[in-house]
Amino acid sequence: MDLRQKNSSDSSGGGGMMSTADLFEFETRLPDDHVRDLGNKLIGFKARYERLRDDLRLMVDSVGVAAWSQQFYQQTLPVCDTLKDRYPLVIFHGDVGTGKTATAEAVTDALVREMGAPHARLFKLSTRVRGGTGVGVTSFFLNKAFTALMREAGNDKYSFLVLDEADSLAATRNTLWSHHEDKVGVNTLIQKIDDLRRFEGRIMVILCTNRIQVIDPAIMRRALRIEYFERPNDAERRELLEKELAGIGLSEEHMKELVALTGPDESRKRIGLTFSDLRTRLLPEAIALAFPDRKITGDDLIQVAKQIQPTPTMIASRPQEQ
Repeated sequence: MDLRQKNSSDSSGGGGMMSTADLFEFETRLPDDHVRDLGNKLIGFKARYERLRDDLRLMVDSVGVAAWSQQFYQQTLPVCDTLKDRYPLVIFHGDVGTGKTATAEAVTDALVREMGAPHARLFKLSTRVRGGTGVGVTSFFLNKAFTALMREAGNDKYSFLVLDEADSLAATRNTLWSHHEDKVGVNTLIQKIDDLRRFEGRIMVILCTNRIQVIDPAIMRRALRIEYFERPNDAERRELLEKELAGIGLSEEHMKELVALTGPDESRKRIGLTFSDLRTRLLPEAIALAFPDRKITGDDLIQVAKQIQPTPTMIASRPQEQ
């Protein structure tokens, strides 16, 4: 796996300019077993991928679409060229901890495997791109990032860019509070997304946000797919708990109570736990009650479930999916 993790020591100190490599939190060749395994751990990933696949593959696999047209119609249908006019942009939105970013990464690997693409690369934009305060800094870094993306796709390769916390770069320009620098950054992002159409699907951008209500309308309009990520329902919470607690010997009675306690409670106006709440908060806290002296019990889990508070929601509205 060619994975380059970035940390604060990679960037230039003292306000220096960011290097090209530092533009990305990580980059890796696809297919990648680590990214594939990430998808395998996600509850409901297969069903979500199957729902997304047809839309995304029509965009990404232009070669396959052309071959399909020749096979069944002995010509390139006009509609095939129409497909190329769409913008290679997908938006994932939903609460913190619902699996948006992990799904975005895993989707790219699944697409590449299904297409049998020999050369593909996944980039995840660094949050430091948004940290500049000088005039034109954000725009400058965005240009460099997209240049790297286009260069990778320049020789019949595929490139995927995941932009996490996209609201920090793509917030609407139509407010009194929008800073000039922010507006320039949004304009640059829109321009670069427009430029990607000439690559005929060999580059795809996935924006992830938990504040879709602030995303600029021009970016929303360009999305070929908007996918909503909800907090886990009863069945999904049970599936996660059964997987993570395998071997502990949890009784059915305890499992049912645990599923109920971690879900929404309208009588108390309480929302349910996120996937992240379950994996990184509830389970570790329950294990901490037992470690290192004894086995974990169902009562440990129930005790934590009664005390833990869900991550507050950041969802103000939910646009209709496309």
